[in-house]
Amino acid sequence: MQSLLIRPATLEDIVPITAIYAHAVECGTASFELEPPSQAEMFARMKALLDGGFPYLVAESDETILGYAYAALYRTRPAYRFTLEDSVYVAPDMHGRGIGRSLLDCLVTNSEQRGFRQMIAVIGDSAQTASIELHRAVGFRIAGTLSNVGFKFGRWLDTVLMQRQLGHGALTKP
Repeated sequence: MQSLLIRPATLEDIVPITAIYAHAVECGTASFELEPPSQAEMFARMKALLDGGFPYLVAESDETILGYAYAALYRTRPAYRFTLEDSVYVAPDMHGRGIGRSLLDCLVTNSEQRGFRQMIAVIGDSAQTASIELHRAVGFRIAGTLSNVGFKFGRWLDTVLMQRQLGHGALTKP
């Protein structure tokens, strides 16, 4: 792998992003979706985030997208407007190479620069040790676990909530 470039995603990146996410949906528990969304649906989701001014990044090497990350509002009610939820997905053959860490580090920095104050990780499946440790390495702490709230692949799954302060966090008013 040549050097890794983390850059803002564009709508032209939707094909590899859709493929990476489809694999995560079909083969893993990071997402609680049961069927992979179509390319048109992924395009609409991405466009809404980009139009809303939210950070959306890709990791690229040799003109190949190896992963992506974005942040969206944690909840849509106005009081949550300074709190984001992060999502990080890496191509299945690229796991364990630091790509997720690079994406999440950049996503945190980008979110802080936009004035957001908290970031929440909603990690599907408490057995997702790699995701939990990735978030811990970037400064997230466990905020709680919701037991048996999802049902996928014939079994009940937990959701682990992790939280990280962005910028000044709650030390000052926005």
